Amino acid sequence: MSTVPAQATEPPRDCALCPRLHQFIADWRVKEPEWHNAPVPAFLPKGGDDNVSLLIVGLAPGLRGANKSGRPFTGDYAGDLLYSTLKRFGFAEGEYEARPDDSLTLIDAAIVNAVRCVPPENKPVGSEINTCREHFFAPTMKRFKNMKAILTLGVIAHQSTVRALGGRVAAHKFAHGARQEVAGFSIFSSYHCSRYNTNTGRLTEDMFVSVFRDIREFLDN
Repeated sequence: MSTVPAQATEPPRDCALCPRLHQFIADWRVKEPEWHNAPVPAFLPKGGDDNVSLLIVGLAPGLRGANKSGRPFTGDYAGDLLYSTLKRFGFAEGEYEARPDDSLTLIDAAIVNAVRCVPPENKPVGSEINTCREHFFAPTMKRFKNMKAILTLGVIAHQSTVRALGGRVAAHKFAHGARQEVAGFSIFSSYHCSRYNTNTGRLTEDMFVSVFRDIREFLDN
């Protein structure tokens, strides 16, 4: 996979490729002018693109999470679980305080959303997923020349990742805890670490930790 420059993979602040998302953000800029309210950029490790061995793929920014803070998984419950687990397995250090200027830094890992803009009701539609993948998500993956593993959080993130790598979704179906090989990369899959999934028991902390244990063992070996 050839690398591409970072500036070519980040959507502009006023990206209007998806009219519904563009209008939704515009409405929230009026309601909450102090929020980020824009496409959320990739969160990179110390050392930048060349230090990424693990890419974590989420669905889209949460309204009062990343859309407010401007950093993936920052400001809502999903970040509490994700970043504590990243620290446990050596992929992050510092203190996560649910704001972008805390002391948290990533190590050998990057985080990006399959859809960069917050969607109404946390539900992007197919055309929005496809557009963001074509223009930003797939090119972003090509930035990381040392990437070996990808963690997809949820079905949509998994499917978009498979498609971005040129794979067939039918041949690489989502399953929690699974590991699949696509285009020379190992894709690990987990249910999304949302409060809904943990409250309903679909995802437990032990289940989430188990996936990261598999990733850590794979990368260490």
